[in-house]
Amino acid sequence: MHSDLPLPESDALAHSEQLAAHLRAEILAQGGAMPFSRFMELVLYAPGWGYYSAGASKFGAAGDFVTAPEMGTLFAAATANALAPVLREIGPQARVLELGGGSGAFAEAALGRLAELDALPARYAILEPSADLRQRQRQRLQDALDPALFARVEWLDRPFDDEWDGVLFANEVIDALPTPRFLASEGEIYEETVELDGQGRFVRGAQPADMLLSAAVRHVERYLERPFSDGYRSELLPQLPYWIQAVAGGLRRGAMLFVDYGYSRAEFYQDDRRDGTLRAFYRHRVHNDVHLWPGLQDITASVDFTALAEAGTGAGFDLAGYCHQAGFLFCNGITGLLEAGDANTDEIGRVRLREQLKRLTLPTEMGERFQVMGFSRDVDLSAAFAMGDLTWRL
Repeated sequence: MHSDLPLPESDALAHSEQLAAHLRAEILAQGGAMPFSRFMELVLYAPGWGYYSAGASKFGAAGDFVTAPEMGTLFAAATANALAPVLREIGPQARVLELGGGSGAFAEAALGRLAELDALPARYAILEPSADLRQRQRQRLQDALDPALFARVEWLDRPFDDEWDGVLFANEVIDALPTPRFLASEGEIYEETVELDGQGRFVRGAQPADMLLSAAVRHVERYLERPFSDGYRSELLPQLPYWIQAVAGGLRRGAMLFVDYGYSRAEFYQDDRRDGTLRAFYRHRVHNDVHLWPGLQDITASVDFTALAEAGTGAGFDLAGYCHQAGFLFCNGITGLLEAGDANTDEIGRVRLREQLKRLTLPTEMGERFQVMGFSRDVDLSAAFAMGDLTWRL
């Protein structure tokens, strides 16, 4: 079944088995069934064991997947072009809060471009729950940035706890939020669980959904104007509005920008997508066995951007725009950044820049699979979405 996946090394398998033993113990303590969202939370974030908490490489060629900032500077610089007018409008007290800083590549390139645009924030904070990733980010930025620029960077354990003005940015964060899974069966709504078979292997189960999940599923059905068919299974984040309110914190004036793979609600819950969007990433291979090798593979689900729009506007922000990643990047000057890069590199560098542009913008690559959504409060972010508006799909 997994013959196409490279087998982890023995120490990695031993690490995974330790986490698996912890999962089995909790499943048994909960009466034999764990909500899938709890399983996902533990395999990704359990301290010392989870995928994002342990020390293995995640990003780039040596990891399991490549995010847009890891490809080079074009993505972050174009995003900085979009955010610079907002930061200048706010003034010298502006802050940036980046959720989940990855390897630090985005912060490095974005700060460099914001410096060129005379739009540096007073503080650039990275909210990073992984101690391992935080250490890697700190080392990278300390090595790459001028000391005065590095002095603006800080790391947080939680969102700002005071009122602030500025920009919140998140690239490929929502897809990694532990998500409940629901099952529609004979007119009733169930929550997917993880249980154990006779050999102690993780298998799917189901239990009656609680009121929060049931109400969220019925809300989606009303939006779609049809009930889910019998046996339909997918993901849904009823906690998304609360998460948005928590991470935005005391953001009084400014913008939020989210980049992720996903769909509008009507596309997300298509009739023929009967098992949802959940998948695992391991060594640049995508597969569907999310129970395999706990702690060694990433687990993600696509984003319902209609739900994100509801959550953002429900938190008191205006929807500034929604478009494909390609439209966003072209609208915010990626072509000019490419031309400027051409003038400062050799032939090999120019080839790499064009390869980067293709991967970021081609429909068959990230250009249309990834979406960008912005929110604003008392600032103007609409110009960043002047090309390829998709809000009519929401």
